[in-house]
Amino acid sequence: MGKGVAITGMGMISAIGKNVTENYRSLISEKMGISRISHIDTIHKNEIMVGEISATNAALEKQLGLPENSWSRTALIGAIAAKEAVTHASITEMNDCRTGLVSGTTVGGMDKSEQYFYQYFEDDSEWHHINGLHAGDSTQKIAHSLGLEESFSTTISTACSSAANAIMLGARMIRSGQLDRVIVGGTDSLSKFTINGFKTLMILSDTYNTPFDENRKGLNLGEAAAYLVLESDSLIEKEGKKVLGYVKGYGNANDAFHQTASSENGDGAVLAMKKALQVAGLTPEEIDYVNAHGTATPNNDLSEGRAMLRVFDGKVPEFSSTKAFTGHTLATAGAVEAVYSLLALQHNTIYPNLNFKTPMTEFDLMPQTKLKNKELRTVLSNSFGFGGNCTTLLFSKNA
Repeated sequence: MGKGVAITGMGMISAIGKNVTENYRSLISEKMGISRISHIDTIHKNEIMVGEISATNAALEKQLGLPENSWSRTALIGAIAAKEAVTHASITEMNDCRTGLVSGTTVGGMDKSEQYFYQYFEDDSEWHHINGLHAGDSTQKIAHSLGLEESFSTTISTACSSAANAIMLGARMIRSGQLDRVIVGGTDSLSKFTINGFKTLMILSDTYNTPFDENRKGLNLGEAAAYLVLESDSLIEKEGKKVLGYVKGYGNANDAFHQTASSENGDGAVLAMKKALQVAGLTPEEIDYVNAHGTATPNNDLSEGRAMLRVFDGKVPEFSSTKAFTGHTLATAGAVEAVYSLLALQHNTIYPNLNFKTPMTEFDLMPQTKLKNKELRTVLSNSFGFGGNCTTLLFSKNA
């Protein structure tokens, strides 16, 4: 059986909570964070619904002690979540061992660069926001806010599997002895460009998203940031750290089927899930709960459902999608759902798949629709990105 990588801290901010505790309370009380758009001036604000963090940029900057209009929203929420994770892990000195940061994002600093794009033709006073468009900008700012010096720091941008891949890379670096500690996760904010892009794809819902429902209409975009702290066994033993759970397995595959769609039979998802099980040394029968990708788009839910049936040989364990709570948080989804998976393990809780009414006609699968208490040992979490980039993570209570 594969040796798991220990998790000692977690932090997040989303549409259903400004920290991990608030997120869990919202999950068990079935409190959704989906609403009409309020922070972005877009022509689509009355046509779609999103999972929006309630805090303004000014409030986030004040929380971090930053000057007004200094950072993109992606960097702001990322720094807040990463700081919570580090505090939760009881880390007081960031540079006392080989520490790294692996962060996933797709939006980057787009919310600010799009705001000042036309002004840039007249003057370059906001050049720092134009230059902050690239994906690595938020990673650099998060590293700075954490006080990481001369450490390993990198950014992953593989669409909606970005944060899941960040967790996978971090776990592999701990396992291989390259790092002693690594902060892993992702951050993405809402922006006009993202809204317009997904609107063009015609996969946004004008109402609450309904994962795995026959009448699903599409996804609700969301914004969030979430991070885990992974630490080596030797560091935990040396410092007497409390372990929250383990990254037990991971798998990444690409079905190379289409630029945005998954294959109808979920080939990439099947490969990712099987690889994660192989790395963990587990059988499908040992999975107690699946936190599904479940975007509520016609393509994803059909593809993922068929993939689960293939991997579990028709005997799929309890599963649900938590995107009805938060919206689809894009690059951050894998980290958000990693935190939710750990909370599920800690509290022996399976979350409800909200808004579900009608089973899909293509197969006989029913998500868990009510909050359920069940002894959990291992949770499987799926994250699938555009371009067919599929990643599966396995979390367990024991190494």
